[in-house]
This record gives sequence, structure tokens and C-alpha cells, in this order.
Amino acid sequence: MFRRLLGLGSLSALVVLTACNRIPDTIKIGVAQPTSGPLESLGKDMVNGVKLAVDDINKQGLKIDGQAVRLEVIAVDDKADAEVGKTVARQLVDANVVAVIGHLNSGVSIAAAPIYAEKSIPQLAISTKPEYTQMGLPTTLRLVANDALQAKAMGSYAARALNGNAFAVIDDSTPYGKGLADSAAEQIQLAKKKVAVRQSLDDKTTDFTKLVPELQKADVDVIVTTLADFQVLALIEQLDKAGLTKIQILGGDTIKTDKLIKNPLPIKVYATSPIIEPREFLQGKAFLEKYRTAFNTEPVYGSHYAYDAVWVLKAAMERARTVDPEKLTAELKHIDALAPITNAVRFNDRGEQYYGVISIYTARPGVWDALTRSDNW
Repeated sequence: MFRRLLGLGSLSALVVLTACNRIPDTIKIGVAQPTSGPLESLGKDMVNGVKLAVDDINKQGLKIDGQAVRLEVIAVDDKADAEVGKTVARQLVDANVVAVIGHLNSGVSIAAAPIYAEKSIPQLAISTKPEYTQMGLPTTLRLVANDALQAKAMGSYAARALNGNAFAVIDDSTPYGKGLADSAAEQIQLAKKKVAVRQSLDDKTTDFTKLVPELQKADVDVIVTTLADFQVLALIEQLDKAGLTKIQILGGDTIKTDKLIKNPLPIKVYATSPIIEPREFLQGKAFLEKYRTAFNTEPVYGSHYAYDAVWVLKAAMERARTVDPEKLTAELKHIDALAPITNAVRFNDRGEQYYGVISIYTARPGVWDALTRSDNW
């Protein structure tokens, strides 16, 4: 009788454990990106990367703890707005997603992070503001290098490689742009170079009639800026008209766009970016072909990072043998996973990307040429 009761007890425990590790037939992955407005192309690119990975994994087949499952994408538009980001974050939580690939903008990622953390849902973001992983939340994970490294790259490369004597540092007054520019200016000064002009404009300025004479008067030969591509194009045009074509411009990832290299550039332009282009990776060519076939367009930003993020999630679910968000987050914190495109993904205890690097590019007609990259600077 005792042996029989023991057997029943073991069976009951197994039932309880199975119930605790209930794995649904369909596993939902949230994607929160700006899929409308000025950043629509970047946001849709990220969504496409997730969809492509989900399609590939579903075709291949996926089992979690021996159970066959399918992945489903739940995509929402955060409109690049922090308040909207919080609203759609709650929608994803209510939809029972196991993880979120989001958001593009640092401000939106930071605003939404506590909502995901409350339910232990891992958040894999391409956002670069350092504060994203400094909130003491276990669920904030970054897919690329952060702005602290990018600022160091901007300032040190400008000071040491561009051979300038007088520098101008111009930002767009956004928290992202101003913080990046301030840190870059510090790096220039640490290199014993002179920051002759330091200005904060706004993120819509295209009239530089006051700035250009100031640059000329200060004999500036290098501009380090966090202005957007359309602003830098307007600045180049006005510098050209003033005969200041010997000035070099180094920007952040906001100018490393197709729009900038489609225009004639009488001035030498450089850009830093934590987003390494697919073509720079060994498996990038295959990804580009697959992306073009699936969406009949070229990738424009970070779709390959979104693609890899889903594969890393897959590996974490398989190793954890569960889709429980808390256990999945814990697995992600110590997994060192092979990534199909970017080679490897690993998060440290704070959620920072262990393999993050910053690349330097120079612009020429139709292409951004990679010059160098580093994880240290």
C-alpha cells in the first residue's frame, strides 16, 4: 500500500511539474518598432528580420522540452514615442509574448522596460543609450555596442585620424544626440585637441547661415556631429557655397544612410556606427539574398540583428527547456550563442553585448566603405 501511495505521489508531482512547465503549441514573440512616421523604414526593417527568422525556424522545426512548437510574430507600432511605447508594451504583455525584440529608440526602450520587467519578459533592443541597461532590471538586453563606446570612437578617431587642429562639435539637442556629442567632445579634449566651436541646434535645423561664418572664423577643419542625414546634407551644401570644402565631417549612425551617399559630396564625410552591415559578415551575402527574395527590397538597417536575436531566443528556449520568461531571461544572461549572421551573441550580467563593436565608415558615391572597427577604442 505504501509503495502504491508513493507511486501516486510521484505521479502527482510529475503532473504539477508538467503543469508548471506548460509549453503552448504556439510561442509568441513580440516585436515593438516604429513602423510609421519618419523612422518607418528602419522599424519595418527590424520587423522583417524577425519575420524572416521565424519563417526559417518554423520550416526547420522547433521542439522545446520534446514538444513540437511553432513561433508567431506579434508586431506593434511604437511610433518612436515613449508613451506609445508603454501602451504597446502592455499590449504585448497581455498577448503573452515570451520575449520582445524592441525598441529601436533608446527613449522608447527605457520607457517600456519596466513593463516587460514586471512580468520577467526579456527585452532584446538595438537601442544604444547606456541608461537602458543601467536601470537595475534583469530583462534589459542590448544587441549592439552602446553609445559610450560610440562616443569614444567618434572623439578618438576624429582627433587621431583626421589630422584636425580646430574642431567643432554640433548636436541636435535631443537627449541621444547631445549626450553622444558631449562625450565625443571630451574624447577630443583628452587627445589634447581644441574644440573651437560647441553648439546645440535642434533636430530640424537646415539653415546654417549663422553657423558657417562661425566655423570659418574659428578656422575649423573637422566637424563632429550628431545631426541627422538631411541636416548634414544641408550643411555640406552651405559649406560648399562658402568655399569651405576642406572641412571634414564625422557623424554618428544617424548620417550613415543611403540618402546621404546618393548625393554629391564635395566634402569628406565619415560616420561611426554600432550597426555592422550584413555585407561585412561571412554569412551576410546569403542573408541579403534571402531578404531580397522575401521582401523584394534591400535591408536598410538592423534586420540582421533582429534575425539573429530570434535564433538566440530559440537556442535559449531549447537549453532552458521552457518558455517561462523568468527562466528564459536567466538562460539568456549566460548563453554564448552562435548567431547565423553576426557570428555570436553574448550578454554580460548587466545585459550589455559582449561582442559589440563600433565601425568607422567613409562615404563615396553609392556606398559606405568600412575603414576600421574596434570593441575598445
